[in-house]
Amino acid sequence: MRFCSKCLNDPELQPIVEGLGQTDNSCPVCKRRQVFIYDTNVNSELTNYLEELLEIYTPAILLPPEFPVEEQKLLVTELTDRWHIFDNNLTSTDVYNIVRAVCAEKYAESPNLFDAPVGIAELKDTVFLSEHSLLRMNDWDDFVNSVKTHNRFHTNHINLSILERYCSFIRKVYQKGSIFYRGRISSEEGILPINMGAPLSYEAIAGRANSAGISCLYLASDLDTTIHEIRAGIFDYISIGRFELMQDIVVVDLKAINHISPFIDGFDFLEHAINKDHLNKINLEIGRTLRRNDSLLDYIPTQYIADFIKSISYDGKPEYSGIEYNSTINPSGQNIAIFYPELFTCTNVEIYHIKELKYQKEKLS
Repeated sequence: MRFCSKCLNDPELQPIVEGLGQTDNSCPVCKRRQVFIYDTNVNSELTNYLEELLEIYTPAILLPPEFPVEEQKLLVTELTDRWHIFDNNLTSTDVYNIVRAVCAEKYAESPNLFDAPVGIAELKDTVFLSEHSLLRMNDWDDFVNSVKTHNRFHTNHINLSILERYCSFIRKVYQKGSIFYRGRISSEEGILPINMGAPLSYEAIAGRANSAGISCLYLASDLDTTIHEIRAGIFDYISIGRFELMQDIVVVDLKAINHISPFIDGFDFLEHAINKDHLNKINLEIGRTLRRNDSLLDYIPTQYIADFIKSISYDGKPEYSGIEYNSTINPSGQNIAIFYPELFTCTNVEIYHIKELKYQKEKLS
């Protein structure tokens, strides 16, 4: 079977196919043009990668009787939904054909692994979970309840060594000169650039990545996201500051936390499989905006995680300067929380007048 590098969505596998140097005018699977081709009749470079991943799966007929039926899925579904290995435009039949062709010997040995529901037995193994789960009780709500109502600073509900390891997989570098934006509601006269930065410590209120009294600079990737995040009212004036990065930095890109390649060298497939939902929950919670009637206590779980990321250091120097996460108010935008506000300088401020608001609603009852 022949398919191309663009049929794959995995950052570790794509370069392998491209490195073979085999090109064609068109891919027989995805129909893209001028592509790098992988031919299972000639190539075997992907076989070990996929077969090692398949080792964590057990055919449903061999799973423990108590393993939930709702967590038994076809292998094709697991590879696309859990691991995001293949391009979203491929059909389940396309994926099945590719995997079966790449792992032809494995299919001959265990066709049930490909053709019938499968599961990951360790997902329900309490001993394995206690040692490898990011959340020691394997439950986000238990962690939230612990840090909000029991022990805020020294909880043992989260395995920090595992969290630190995953942070290293989603490092993102920003170079000096990178531009971000920050907005504030203002008067028609606007706010001076010197006053557009993060509040001083004694003025800092609690946010998703900082506790009260700890200064943190919240920035957005673009103008539209900045305006959405301000949540200004009709006819308000807003000041939008343009912030320039003064030196190269590394942040933890939480947006990528659910798309970590399982094929990174030394990666533990099983450990990642049981933690993917927890990691995705962290990204969602970091980006979640408090509603009017919510309590600032709801920020405590993400403050705990952000504080830990801030504390990671090597050779006595902080490893990460902030965290990046999706904007829930503007789905196409990103936000970044900078632990060290002095890394950015506000170079310019523009003033805008909010002329119109658009509301979307959903009837609940």
